[in-house]
Amino acid sequence: MSKTFDRIAAITFLAVGALFMVESLRISKSAYGSAVGPNVFPFLLGFILVLLSIKLLFETARYAHSESEKQPLQYKKFFIILLAAVFYAALLETVGYVITTFVFLVIGFQAMEKGGLWKSVLFAACFSLGVYGLYVKLLQGTLPSWPIWLQ
Repeated sequence: MSKTFDRIAAITFLAVGALFMVESLRISKSAYGSAVGPNVFPFLLGFILVLLSIKLLFETARYAHSESEKQPLQYKKFFIILLAAVFYAALLETVGYVITTFVFLVIGFQAMEKGGLWKSVLFAACFSLGVYGLYVKLLQGTLPSWPIWLQ
């Protein structure tokens, strides 16, 4: 990537992360039947995004000043992941977190780097089941788990 693009992306994601943190404070602190309120997860995601953006800003300061060969923009990968994200958001409630997250991650991993399907499937399964187990079982939060037709 280019130094300018990385700086703009870092500043943009820093602002989005800060907005997530501020707006999550407006969500109620507790939810019925849940030890973790609905404000915790967006706040933590915003905090992680802010930290990663700051890290990217520091990395761009250390970039070499030489201009390397421009890489072509990868529109196909972008639109595949964008379409997968739209379907992910649309189907999350009806299909459930575990299945939609698994499918979204497999599509995203394969769009970024073809091949290694089993590795993509393994990582996607571990991530979706791990986050679900950590958040719902351990922290007593709520996520749309499985579709009604599978229960």
